[in-house]
Amino acid sequence: MKLNPPGELEPEHEPDALERWGGTGAVRLLARDDVRHAMLIERCSPGTQLWELPDDRATEIAAGVLERLWIPADRPFRRLEDEAARWADELPRSGLDRKLVDRAVSFIREAAPTQRESVLLHQDFHGGNVLESSRGWLAIDAKPLVGEREFDTASLIRDRRPASKAQLERRLDYLVERLRLDPERTRGWALAHALAWNGSPEMIDCARRLAS
Repeated sequence: MKLNPPGELEPEHEPDALERWGGTGAVRLLARDDVRHAMLIERCSPGTQLWELPDDRATEIAAGVLERLWIPADRPFRRLEDEAARWADELPRSGLDRKLVDRAVSFIREAAPTQRESVLLHQDFHGGNVLESSRGWLAIDAKPLVGEREFDTASLIRDRRPASKAQLERRLDYLVERLRLDPERTRGWALAHALAWNGSPEMIDCARRLAS
């Protein structure tokens, strides 16, 4: 059983996403109680987290899971364009590194309204949210949005913090080639998301490495 705190926007439509995926690439939703913000979801056994595997192998498996999750979607999910616009308004007031913030905001202003497609995005897709099950590797704990695929690799690229510059670049290059993504938009979303969604020292360091 999973309970989501009421009033939190990120997991608001998690049960809707699980229903839409229908067990393809993600755990199955067995029951939901929207009044109590509760879900009964499939148990993953043995439940090994993906980041327990060697880095390159984990990235390869993760790419395969993402390919299954990215399906056409629209309502009731929040849109990446709207979320990104809010980040662009909030980041200049965050007190974070001004050069990084300016780069992130400039990217968001250009990229958010010019996305190439709209698919269902996980948003918090990293090695701790991909578990081994009897049906293979499955995603959990989605914070769903609708937007372009490049955005959904952001958490994975900066996984297993602290990640070296070489690790970040190797993951980015593999995901871009394997998933046929735009490299600059992939890098831009990874940088912007690191600042907007957390802003911790580790995230800022990742953003600096991506920007360099």
